[in-house]
Amino acid sequence: MALVRWTPRKSILDLYNEVNRLFDSFFAPTEEEEETFATRFYPAVDIEEKDKEYYVTVELPGVKKNDVKVTVKDNLLMISGEKKSEKEEKGKNYHRSERVFGSFQRTFRLPELVDQDNISAEYKDGVLHITIPKKEEAVSKEIEIKVK
Repeated sequence: MALVRWTPRKSILDLYNEVNRLFDSFFAPTEEEEETFATRFYPAVDIEEKDKEYYVTVELPGVKKNDVKVTVKDNLLMISGEKKSEKEEKGKNYHRSERVFGSFQRTFRLPELVDQDNISAEYKDGVLHITIPKKEEAVSKEIEIKVK
């Protein structure tokens, strides 16, 4: 009888992968949801916090500046717009069409201590940059305490 080396890492990794596969299939979107996600324009957003402000970066390839709207209401930052489709030309025979078009809206709750009156936005090369300054009292300060 030959001895076979048992490596527990491989068995644990197999179990880990199987559990992940089960969760992925359990929480996977339905076919209807997949169609909605695949056919709807949903821009990617990054939100970064610095000492004195927040930076929001939104990728909007193919969206014109005039088709983008940024508003703040009830402490909600709303980014909306439309990615318009190109005019359909008759006689084209597509083998594949993966681009998505349509209106979009992303909404984010702002922290309480932001200066809503001084929010600014800039749109360049298909990327929207929003700067949200913090109110002075929200900026963290380091105070040295003398120990007696």
